[in-house]
Amino acid sequence: MLKTGLELKQQQKLSPLQIQTIKLIEMPIQELEQRIRTEFEENPVLEDSLPEGAEAQEVSIDQLKEEDDYIPGYRTQVRNWGKDPRPEFPVFSDRESFSQSLLTQLGFRNLSPHEYEVASFIIGSLDDKGYLRRDISALVDDMAFRANIQTDEAEVARMLTVIQGFEPPGIGARDLQECMLLQLRVRKQTDDVRLAVRILTEAFSDLSNHHYAKILSRLEITEAQLKDAIDVITKLNPKPGEAGDTTAQPIIPDFVLEEQDGELILTTPRFSVPELRVSRKYAEMLENAQGSPSRAQKEAVAFVKQKLDAAKWFVEALKQRQNTLKMTMQAILDYQHAYFLDGEESSLRPMVLKDIAQKTGFDISTISRVVNSKYIETRFGIFPLKYFFSEGLENQEGEEVSTRELKKVLQECVDAEDKHKPLTDEQLVEKMSARGYKVARRTIAKYREQLGISPARWRKEL
Repeated sequence: MLKTGLELKQQQKLSPLQIQTIKLIEMPIQELEQRIRTEFEENPVLEDSLPEGAEAQEVSIDQLKEEDDYIPGYRTQVRNWGKDPRPEFPVFSDRESFSQSLLTQLGFRNLSPHEYEVASFIIGSLDDKGYLRRDISALVDDMAFRANIQTDEAEVARMLTVIQGFEPPGIGARDLQECMLLQLRVRKQTDDVRLAVRILTEAFSDLSNHHYAKILSRLEITEAQLKDAIDVITKLNPKPGEAGDTTAQPIIPDFVLEEQDGELILTTPRFSVPELRVSRKYAEMLENAQGSPSRAQKEAVAFVKQKLDAAKWFVEALKQRQNTLKMTMQAILDYQHAYFLDGEESSLRPMVLKDIAQKTGFDISTISRVVNSKYIETRFGIFPLKYFFSEGLENQEGEEVSTRELKKVLQECVDAEDKHKPLTDEQLVEKMSARGYKVARRTIAKYREQLGISPARWRKEL
């Protein structure tokens, strides 16, 4: 049986302007500039600057006739920039990809078409670090079923040997031990290198576990010889595939902080809000279309109305983005004022997203979007905005200190330890306590991992 009834429901919806503003806030400066250029190309109403000799005419949306929106099947482009040349900043630096580099080297080898197909398949099977993680027998089956390449294990092994001779050394290894041996075999065969090869071949397990006494006893070498050989091994690249990183993206700061007469001045030199103008051409189009019964004229009014509406939304979203970024950065600047004056890491106060949200009145999610992929240039370096956020703990005097300061002190304790007898986590707790920081052992372990510091037994040296 059907029944009718009333239901009261409350929903929260974002306006188109809010949605567009959120998207623009998330963009780093490089993407934002490209987004603005795209908007200029697609919307003839937007002009970055007034062309020389032209007159600006402001047209209100209220002056336009109320017409149904009409979307024409073409796009109009206008001149995007003014007469003054704009500086060009290189954003991306493209290099040959890792796989393409190996295929290029493969092309210089005197191989048959069949051998080239087998070797190409092997190159495509390497992981991001340059390792071949699959068994040769599995590769043979894959080539047969996926690429219709008939081969055998002997041929695959022979083509793998060819690839292992490519640059950078270590490519095509099946494990870390083989990777290091491949790199040593192309080095000049000095006594240290030959001993390093012997250690990796005969005592790799003991080396991995830092059992130096066992290595000295098994190979019957001196401690000085072992130390020289380990110095050779530690300089090898365990991830040769990452040397072929394809893209380099320089950091372009969103803010520049300068000091003048003891005052901090914050600027955004890379950003300006475009002006909203209607060119004479489109203004005349609107004047001629007023009251005209022609369908073409009505379509012209609808077209300009749509573009003007979209342009106003876009410019307003840009202004809101800029205002949000400035207020957030200014709040961070006020909160961390002592740090921005001297650049000392110990001057950083504990600060979380909630602290800045309370100072600005924005939501925490908005602050998170602002600090993501944004940078500030100071006289002591360029930093991501996330750098200034950290949690806090109390020291023995009851004062709140930043976790960044605790990590710095922890790093100092590890750097000053006796490498023959590295400090355990329990001993690091005692060291930190002696310097006035009360930290639990599990906290030490967490910070140690975040700093990339190995456990005590892995830090042991001869």
